[in-house]
Amino acid sequence: MRKFYNYIVNHPKLILMFFSIIFIICLISKPFISVNYDMNDYLPSTSSSTVALDVMEQEYDGGIPNARVMLENVSIPEALKYKNSIQSVEGVSDVTWLDDVVDITEPLETMDISTVETYYKDENALLSVTIDEDKRIQAVEDIREIIGDENSMMGSAVSTAVATSSTVNEIKKITVIAIILVLAILLLTTTSWAEPFIVLVGLGVAIIINAGSNLIFGEISFVTNAAGNILQLAVSLDYSVFLIHRFEECRKEEKNVKSAMVNALCMSTTSILSSGLTTVIGFLALCLMRFQIGPDLGLALAKGILISLITVFVFMPVLILYTYKFIDKFAHRSFMPSFKGFGKVVFRVMIPILCVFVILIVPCYLASNSNDFYYGSSHIFGTKTKLGTDIQKIDSIFGENDTYVLLVPKESTATQKDLSNELKNLTQVTSIISYVDTVGAEIPESYLDSETLSKLNSDNYTRMVISVETGYEGDETFELVENIRAIAEKYYEGNWYLAGEGVSTYDLMNTVTSDMTKVNLLAIAAVFLVLLLTTKSIALPIILVLAIETAIWINLSIPYFMNNAIFYIAYLIISSIQLGATVDYAILFSARYKEEREANSKKQAVIRTISSVMVSILTSGGVLTIIGFLLGNISTHGLLSQLGFFLGKGTLCSLTIVLFVLPALLYIFDGLIMKKHKKT
Repeated sequence: MRKFYNYIVNHPKLILMFFSIIFIICLISKPFISVNYDMNDYLPSTSSSTVALDVMEQEYDGGIPNARVMLENVSIPEALKYKNSIQSVEGVSDVTWLDDVVDITEPLETMDISTVETYYKDENALLSVTIDEDKRIQAVEDIREIIGDENSMMGSAVSTAVATSSTVNEIKKITVIAIILVLAILLLTTTSWAEPFIVLVGLGVAIIINAGSNLIFGEISFVTNAAGNILQLAVSLDYSVFLIHRFEECRKEEKNVKSAMVNALCMSTTSILSSGLTTVIGFLALCLMRFQIGPDLGLALAKGILISLITVFVFMPVLILYTYKFIDKFAHRSFMPSFKGFGKVVFRVMIPILCVFVILIVPCYLASNSNDFYYGSSHIFGTKTKLGTDIQKIDSIFGENDTYVLLVPKESTATQKDLSNELKNLTQVTSIISYVDTVGAEIPESYLDSETLSKLNSDNYTRMVISVETGYEGDETFELVENIRAIAEKYYEGNWYLAGEGVSTYDLMNTVTSDMTKVNLLAIAAVFLVLLLTTKSIALPIILVLAIETAIWINLSIPYFMNNAIFYIAYLIISSIQLGATVDYAILFSARYKEEREANSKKQAVIRTISSVMVSILTSGGVLTIIGFLLGNISTHGLLSQLGFFLGKGTLCSLTIVLFVLPALLYIFDGLIMKKHKKT
C-alpha cells in the first residue's frame, strides 16, 4: 500500500484532474436520474398482483382505478358534468360512477340502496378514476384544478403524485439545513477553522459522484433519493476527519509533508477499511430483500460508502496536502473538554447500567417483533396534510372503499354469472361492473358498440370491476383478498388475475415479512465475519454485535410500548442501516480499549478510551442523529419521516450503549479479549 500511496502524493495534478472530470460528469448526470415514488412498482415481478397488472396492460387500454374523487353537495347532473370534465383530462383513461352501474334516469329510491350509496350518498358523489402512471403528476394537478380545494381526492395515484412534488422540495430543505448543522458540529469538534470546510469538500465530491453514478441504475426509489445522500454524508464523515487527525500526528514526527501523509494513510488504512467494510456489508444485506426498494437502497448506499473510501484514500490526501497550510494558519484551541471526568463517571455507573442492559435484552427483542404494521401507502400522509384531510373526509362519508379488477376467460357467460353471484355474497362486496352484470349474460358481444365492449371484454378475457367496502390494508382486507382469490380459483383454476391497491398491499405484506429474517441474519453474520477477521478474536465480535443489535431492538421496541403502528418497510430497512452505520462506534471504542490496555490497567484503559474516542464518536453520532431527526421532522412522507425518526433514535440508542454498556462488557470479558497484557 505504501507504494500506492506514494504514487498518489507524487501525482497530485493527475488525481485532481481525474476527480474533477468524474465530478463534472456525475453532476451533469444527476438531473437525468428518474425517481419512482410508487411502492407497488417494487414488488417482485413474479408476485400475483404484478403479473395481473401486466396481463391487464396487454389486454386493455386502461389500467385499474387508482384514484377516488369526492364531490360535495352535487346533484346527479352536476356530478355527471364533473365526470365528463375529469374524463377529458390528459392521462385519465377511465372514470366510473353510478351511471355505469345503474340506469340513473330511474328514481334512485327504486334501486339497491347499498349499490347507490357506494357512489352517491347524502348528495356527495364518489368517482373512481384511472390515471396513467406516466402522467400522474400533471393529471392529479389538472383534476384538482377542476374540482377545487373544497372537494377531495385520494388513492395511490394521488399519493404518488403528492409524494413526488412535496418530497423534492423537502429533501432540498433537509440537505441545506443538514450541511449547516454538520458544519457547526465540525467547527466545535475540530481544532482549525479550515478543517470543516476541507472535510465537506471531500464529502461533497464523494456524494455528487455517488448520486450521479446512480444513472447506471436507470431509476432509483424515493427512499434512495431522499435518504441516500444524507446517509452517506453522516456515515462517511469520520473517515476524512480521522485521516486529517492522523496526518497531524504524523507531521509531528516527520517534517516532509508527503512522507507524513503516506505514513498517515498506512496507519489509517486498516481501521478505516474495517469500519467501511462493516458499513458496506450492512447496506448490502438489503439486497437480499425480494421487495426491490431494499436492493435499490442497499446498492446505492454500499456504492456511496465505497466511493467515500476511495475518495478518502485517493482524493483527500491530495486535497489535504494542498490546504494543510490553511489548517495550520486557522488553528484554534479545542472547544471540547478532555472527557476524563466523564470517563470516571462512566466507570462508576457502567456495571449498574450493564445490569439494566441485560434485563432489557429479552423484552426489547420480543417487543421489537410484536409491533403493529402498515405495509402499503394508505397511511403515508397524516391528517395535517391536504391529502390526509381528504382521505379522512372521504372515509367519514363513504367509509373505507377500494376497487379490485378480476380478469377471467370470457368463453362461458354462465360461469361468469355464477362467479359474480358468489362474489356478491361476500359482505364487503358492494357492486360489480362486468359484462354479465351490466350487459347481461344472454346478450351477444355484437350488440354492443366498440367503446363499451372494450371496457368490459378483450380478445381473451372479461373483467369484473369489484367495489369493496374495506380499506387498502388490514386483517379484513387481507382476508377478503384471500377469499376472492379462492373463489376465482374455484371457477377458473390457475387462469384468473386479480389486481387492486388492497391486492398489491397484500402481496407487499407477504413479500416484506418474508424478507425480514434473512436480511437481518445475513447482515449480522457478515458483520460478525468481518469483525472476526479484523480482530482475530471470537469474543469481541460477539460483544460488539450483541451491543449494537440490542440498541436496534430497543429502538424498534419503542413504538410497541407507545402503542404506535409503524411502516414495515421502515422497520425492515432501519435494522440494516443502524447496524451498518453505528457498529463503527463499537469498533472504534474496542480498538482503542485494546490499545490502551497494553499499557494500562482495566480501569485506566476504560477511562482513557472514553476520553480518547469521545469527540470522534460524538461527532459522527451527532451528525447521524441530527440528520435522522431532520428527515423525521421535515418530511411529510410518512415512511421517510418514520425512517428518519428511527435513524435519530437508533443512533442515540447505539451511542448510549457504546459509551455506557460496552465499557462494562470489555471490562468484564477483558480476559477473553486480551491475550497478553502488561498490567492487571
